[in-house]
Amino acid sequence: MVLATNLGFPRIGAKRELKMAVEAYWKGNSSREDLMQMGKDLRARHWELQKNAGLDHIPSNDFSFYDQILDMSCTLGLVPSRYKWEGGNVDLDTYFAMARGAQKDGLDVTAMEMTKWFDTNYHFLVPEFEEGMTPALSSTKIFDQYQEAKDLGIQTRPVMVGPLTYINLGKPQYDGFDAAAFGRAVIAVYKDILTKLADMGAEWVQIDEPCFAVDVDQSFRDAAKEIYEQLSQVTGVKLLVTTYFDSLRDNADAFYSLPVDGLHIDLCRGAGQANTAANDADVLLDEALNKIGDKVLSLGVIDGRNIWKNDLSASLDKIERAVSKLGSDNVFVAPSCSLLHTPVDLDSETALDEKIKSWLAFATQKVSEIAVLAKGANEGRDAIADELTASDSVAEDRKSSKRIHNKDVQDRLASITPDMKKRKSPFAERREVQRAALNLPLYPTTSIGSFPQTQDIRKARAAFKKGELNEADYKAAMQKEIQTVVDYQHDVDIDVLVHGEPERNDMVEYFGEQLEGFTFTKFGWVQSYGSRCVKPPIIFGDVSRPTPMTVEWSKYAQSLTDKIMKGMLTGPITILQWSFVRDDQPRSVTATQIALAIRDEVSDLEKAGIKMIQIDEAAFREGLPLRKADWQAYLDNAVENFRLSSCCVDNETQIHTHMCYSEFNDVIDSIGAMDADVISIETSRSQMELLDAFVAYKYPNEIGPGVYDIHSPRIPTTDEMVALLDKAEKVIPADQLWVNPDCGLKTRGWSEVEPALKNMVTAAKQMRQKRQSAAA
Repeated sequence: MVLATNLGFPRIGAKRELKMAVEAYWKGNSSREDLMQMGKDLRARHWELQKNAGLDHIPSNDFSFYDQILDMSCTLGLVPSRYKWEGGNVDLDTYFAMARGAQKDGLDVTAMEMTKWFDTNYHFLVPEFEEGMTPALSSTKIFDQYQEAKDLGIQTRPVMVGPLTYINLGKPQYDGFDAAAFGRAVIAVYKDILTKLADMGAEWVQIDEPCFAVDVDQSFRDAAKEIYEQLSQVTGVKLLVTTYFDSLRDNADAFYSLPVDGLHIDLCRGAGQANTAANDADVLLDEALNKIGDKVLSLGVIDGRNIWKNDLSASLDKIERAVSKLGSDNVFVAPSCSLLHTPVDLDSETALDEKIKSWLAFATQKVSEIAVLAKGANEGRDAIADELTASDSVAEDRKSSKRIHNKDVQDRLASITPDMKKRKSPFAERREVQRAALNLPLYPTTSIGSFPQTQDIRKARAAFKKGELNEADYKAAMQKEIQTVVDYQHDVDIDVLVHGEPERNDMVEYFGEQLEGFTFTKFGWVQSYGSRCVKPPIIFGDVSRPTPMTVEWSKYAQSLTDKIMKGMLTGPITILQWSFVRDDQPRSVTATQIALAIRDEVSDLEKAGIKMIQIDEAAFREGLPLRKADWQAYLDNAVENFRLSSCCVDNETQIHTHMCYSEFNDVIDSIGAMDADVISIETSRSQMELLDAFVAYKYPNEIGPGVYDIHSPRIPTTDEMVALLDKAEKVIPADQLWVNPDCGLKTRGWSEVEPALKNMVTAAKQMRQKRQSAAA
């Protein structure tokens, strides 16, 4: 019998219950017991939902209070020494200190480095491998959650990140790291985990190895064989190894030869991401059927990273082909990856446009689609005839809808010329003009854009959306908040000001709400990191900008100061990456439509007297395909669209961009080609390590390396920031350096931001004094 299975369910809750519970605990407003109970309630609710939908394999251990990779570090006992952990099971306070840093009870420690989970907008905590670390089972979480479900009468399939991926994503903290020896020690713990799960009655265990979808060398493939030969020695439990986010390509033989009971492949994300035969879903399926042998094949036919209804007929075609070749007992129906990346339940969206809603499916609906497809495979198409008819109707509707297809947008795309993607003069000439016009000191200070989103701001915005606050009163409330932010920046003597973005709920959603071709949900939240959730817009049709989006706010903010006020925009690639994007045309085309809309806004800001405009491309590197062979096409499109959005201004107008946690070495040429006058980057957690790429490239434009980790509640000292700037100055000329936080400040409280920015300004002034003393 074909089984209906799931790889993971969103952990945050339909109304972000996990976020609320975790933040209450951090603030001291609830107890550890309260937090544990909320987690237990959410898990039970989600297991019951999946059981009632008809799933045969329901995941456990997909729940986390912060991040599943952090959970694995704790399970393996790989806790960096700075957290003063003394062994035993890793406690909750140590766990959260690793995630967020800590400043209490005599402990002052930084958080672990955070970076993007492959090409998603989810962030994970990067494992740190210190000399002398010895892996040892140090958490009972995976066992506790399996038993918890079993006590509810639900047999689950425990899931954990695989050893290959875990080690591959980690960072050795010393020279001479012996990956093979370390891997053997880690495998011993994995075997202990599997043995105990088998003893507890687990029938299957899911081991996630997405690193099979990226470029790896032969040593990885050799290690895979050795590691899984070891793990397969554990008796009494079946192993399903999953990979996702792209196709296998040169890793296919190594993957399909793993000595395990089942293998999972992604037939959604791997297909159609590049114009290559290797990424065609039918080719991927043929390859799997020819190489899988007598193992179970789990087919990822339901897109775990987007929100469109599945084409059930097309998916059932694939399932039937697999059953014909392998037999029904050797086929699972599954999402492409964990449903972590999708909102919880479309039924919560009672205000969403009914037509657009008819095209969508969130995690709860995707679970039902999985069950429907398994039923169709087992009982025949007649058993799901109504569902197939409805699915076919949705596919036809989207092809012809005038709400999706706009001739004016298509005509404008056709009118783009090469000159629209070029600044009027090279950077060296622009720089001199800008320095004369802006008159900034050495080490100019600024922030990335947002300031704390206080409860008053949220209340006013919510009241305005509900119609409880009229437009004039809402505008007055936001102007008051802007005045507060401007006054504070004057008080601490920041050089280039921002208006704080009180009117913006989210850096992407705010723009999407004002662009044609977008729609929005009320409860469409997904986890970005820890308790940070985002509500991605849905791009369902052609994109255009009917009216200016930010000009009025920027003009008002500039009227409050004689200093430079930055206009703040989100770039086309980041809007694309952080939205749920239509799947009926190439993503590159949608990106260009957005770029034209941002270009219009840039032009209007300049006309309004804004001399400095920041176009954030936080997700620039995140959008890279997982395979280097596919990179250039993406990078060329990303650069062209940034330039299309920014190259409409005069030389005097300074264009900034900002990028989040990224490894820049392999894309530095493209960053240079963007030709932004100033780039700010997140570097504080990596201790300026990320600057290396800019040094080797001899990056000619100006750089603001972050000196304040805004993802942690701890307040960095002036001395810490000076030390970071000293590191930066050793490799980047002082006249190229800016001083700024790592990212926007909306998630932090004023009690953290005020002293931190004051310390930052003091650090910049100390650097200026040192330069003056050295010159004297």
